[in-house]
Amino acid sequence: MKHITTLKNKKVLVLGLAKSGFSAAKMLHELGAIVTVNDFAKLQGDEHATTLRNLGVEVIGGGHPEEVQNGNFDLVVKNPGIPYTNVVIEKMVERDIPIWTEVELAYLISEAPIVGITGSNGKTTTTTLLYHLLNIDGKQPLIAGNIGTVATDVAEHAKADQTMITELSSFQLMGIDQFRPRIAILTNLYEAHLDYHGTKEQYIEAKANLFKNQTADDFLIYNADQEEVVRVAEQTEAQLYPFSRKRILERGMSADDEMIYWNGEPYLKRALIKIPGDHNLENVLAATAAALLMNCSKETVEDVLSSFTGVKHRMQFVLEQNGIKFYNDSKATNTLATKSALQSFKNAPILLIAGGLERGHSFEELRPYMDNVKAVITFGETRRRFAQFAEDCKVPIVETMETMEEGVARAMTHAEKGDVVLLSPSCASWDQYGSFELRGEAFIDAVMKLTK
Repeated sequence: MKHITTLKNKKVLVLGLAKSGFSAAKMLHELGAIVTVNDFAKLQGDEHATTLRNLGVEVIGGGHPEEVQNGNFDLVVKNPGIPYTNVVIEKMVERDIPIWTEVELAYLISEAPIVGITGSNGKTTTTTLLYHLLNIDGKQPLIAGNIGTVATDVAEHAKADQTMITELSSFQLMGIDQFRPRIAILTNLYEAHLDYHGTKEQYIEAKANLFKNQTADDFLIYNADQEEVVRVAEQTEAQLYPFSRKRILERGMSADDEMIYWNGEPYLKRALIKIPGDHNLENVLAATAAALLMNCSKETVEDVLSSFTGVKHRMQFVLEQNGIKFYNDSKATNTLATKSALQSFKNAPILLIAGGLERGHSFEELRPYMDNVKAVITFGETRRRFAQFAEDCKVPIVETMETMEEGVARAMTHAEKGDVVLLSPSCASWDQYGSFELRGEAFIDAVMKLTK
């Protein structure tokens, strides 16, 4: 860990005591900052709050009192999920006090170079795949960020001969100052999180922060098939390595129906890739380009791409029995994600299991992709409305169920050799499950139980 001195004796407010806030507060204290932690929630009995207080850190819970709002702070490190409309943040912005997220702190202390990965979709798959590529190649990578491991915790122990692969959200990227990844990856840009950012332009600006500090010694890997991505990529000073699944590129990673190309030359056969879907092909191209820029061997690339079947709950291959394949896409909590899943199986009949929390959103975006869906089994709060939509799309078999196990069982009564049974709910999970992960586990359990 780099023992920086620039934060010593600085008065720092950590806003939000979640995992990242706890880690940031501990690290700031270790670096000699005078730390105050504030959380709107009451913190009686909170283990993190107790630990910090025992270190001598001031912890204030139960609201944002005047002493916090008008405190004489040099810096704020905020939880990424706290919006800039928060009363404390608004007052700090008015006074031109810098506002970071903890990934900036992680960058400052990390001895390891960083690969930063962002985009509207595909971040987790690209991050995980790149980690596997480097790990199998013996490069001892580290994985951190929005994927679930607090970046500061990882950076604290990172060594100069390692690489820190960091998944980054737009929320995190709004709070950076000097953050500069050795390699940046921008997977794609779609309209998202407008309730937080306000406009699509502000959302894209936050994503572009990923590479705003890069220099000619760094690399930006980006999606050449999206005009908006190409436009923002042109703003960087980094060396550009585009990827495309629609045309062969003279530079970067690309594909046609038969081959994957590196810098315009055939590199490996596309059939080697096991993870399905055009969107996942883009993730493969992005991750492989980064691996090659880090001198990953072709033998490793072939080994990993021929065995990687996806991230759990994201188009995860579960098993095949009697020629029927089962896929868990529980992470598909909206129609955009389910659309990508349906597109992944253009040549196979699909038995779609869908439904969940009722938010009133339309399913119409799925209509053009329902032609090869032979059955829809619905569950959850939206089960009747989704079933009505499926009937309107002329799906031959439409049934509603109460539980996941019932849905899987009914799908199996209609499935034949060559079919795909796909959980891709197009809805959030909170009507019946505490998270999409728990919903996905319920699907896997049901499949395992019913295919014994």
